Amino acid sequence: MRLIVDGMNVIGSRPDGWWRDRRGAMEALVGRLAALAQVEGQPVTVVFDGRPFELESGDDVDVVFASRRGRDAADDDIVALVEGAGEAAELRVVSSDEDLAERVRALGAEVVGAGAFRRRLDALPDRD
Repeated sequence: MRLIVDGMNVIGSRPDGWWRDRRGAMEALVGRLAALAQVEGQPVTVVFDGRPFELESGDDVDVVFASRRGRDAADDDIVALVEGAGEAAELRVVSSDEDLAERVRALGAEVVGAGAFRRRLDALPDRD
């Protein structure tokens, strides 16, 4: 099962001041995703909105920035990833965006809510 994570949706699922340090929030999420990948052995792709920058992700997490700017840019790229995956039933998309969830479910992917997923990440040990 491959995870495709709507990065800003997961970050925004908790009002913890992430907007004051968007880059730091993105780095922290990638670190937690790497811990998940190590513990559970699942491949992870995270898709972020915004201008690309270098994010330390190691081999455990594939970091992708939306291919364009604007409304639903990351969502459209996530849908394209699901469409191009071949076997959508082996994909789990993490997002609480109802429109995105509907689009990827129609393609056969499973959807997990951002809040529940964030709690799962919080319960993981830190990455070594």
